[in-house]
Amino acid sequence: MIDLPSGDSPYRLSDTDLRQRLDALRPVPRISIQAFCETAAVGEAIEAAAGDRRMVKAHVRVHMGGIRAAVEHYATAPTPNLVFLESTLRPNELLGELESLADVCDPGSKVVIVGHHNDVSLYRELTRRGVSEYMLAPVHLADVLAIVSQLFMAEGSDPLGRILAFVGAKGGAGASTLCHNVGWTMARLFGNDVLLADLDLPFGTANIDFDRDPPQGVAEAVFSAERLDEVFLDRLLVSCADHLSLLAAPSTLDRAYDFEAEAFSALIDAAQRGTPHVVLDVPHVWNGWTRTVLERADEVVLVAEPDLANLRNAKNLMDTLRKARPNDRPPHLVLNRVGVPKRPEIAPAEFAEPLGVQLMAQIAFDPLVFGTAANTGRMLAELDGKHAATLAFNEMAHALTGRAVAKQAPKQALGGLRALMRRR
Repeated sequence: MIDLPSGDSPYRLSDTDLRQRLDALRPVPRISIQAFCETAAVGEAIEAAAGDRRMVKAHVRVHMGGIRAAVEHYATAPTPNLVFLESTLRPNELLGELESLADVCDPGSKVVIVGHHNDVSLYRELTRRGVSEYMLAPVHLADVLAIVSQLFMAEGSDPLGRILAFVGAKGGAGASTLCHNVGWTMARLFGNDVLLADLDLPFGTANIDFDRDPPQGVAEAVFSAERLDEVFLDRLLVSCADHLSLLAAPSTLDRAYDFEAEAFSALIDAAQRGTPHVVLDVPHVWNGWTRTVLERADEVVLVAEPDLANLRNAKNLMDTLRKARPNDRPPHLVLNRVGVPKRPEIAPAEFAEPLGVQLMAQIAFDPLVFGTAANTGRMLAELDGKHAATLAFNEMAHALTGRAVAKQAPKQALGGLRALMRRR
């Protein structure tokens, strides 16, 4: 007999193990899922998966009662895209009950059986009868997400791009500067396409930082969401460097930019389908759409300066996003403008301690080089490839893309990044 794979108890995985298992999983499309369970543990695992950000587009309902309840339900109701059925019956009895389900199940629906018997013969017979997958209980939310992704992501298609969101703990903390430099660094180091979107429509600075003045950009994408696809999006992009495309903000005040919570979802979906890395410059405002963008990003980078107001705001953001993203890493923390002369500052270790994270990097205050780069529309590495901040951007690019850590860099620029990478 061959052992079939199964998950652990939903309560036994460590946070690190869970995040490692979820890292490779992508958001699932808009599908309907129903589950008919016999045990509370399986029902709880499916409900936990339904609450994960990767399932935000899916409509999930969990019922108790197993296969018999499903047969009764679907006798008068259409079947969804995917049905999870748990059964504690022995193999022969399970196969018998499935016969009655076949009479009421629509041919286009996929069925996943969660069983309690490790029997490869049963697995083969179920797949022969058209069952999409057999899972051995107990199952974990990561198992549920993996099966859904496997069944509904097109075979042979490129994986969806990863969403990396930068946001400042306080206005003027320098999140946009770091976002633009890290996005540019990712494109230069790895040769993979990067799409950088400036979401600060009234006051965005990406067009200035890259010395570009495109006639169209993120505003056209958001206000034309109903016809947005990869072809339309491609017409709005402007090239800033090899493998780096910019979706610039209009940076004008000729209209009010009031958006619903899902206003940027179509743009992000279209960008993901065509680009391996989508870097979002999120403005320091708190409303429905910024919260939605940050909650659904694969990685969030929180940029702060070492003072009390930044610490308070960073703590609030960390706590809120941890609660909204329980299965993901907390936001990465970067301290910017460290060491301003005569400014009282909170020590980096003391700043990070109440947030419960290690510093990803700390960037020293250097107004000359950063000011020169901003005023000339160039990235920092173009001015000084050996500057400590340039090396920190390289390390951040490696960490955010899951690449191997770059060699040797000054501790002042890197902070706790190497420890972070070891945990990955």
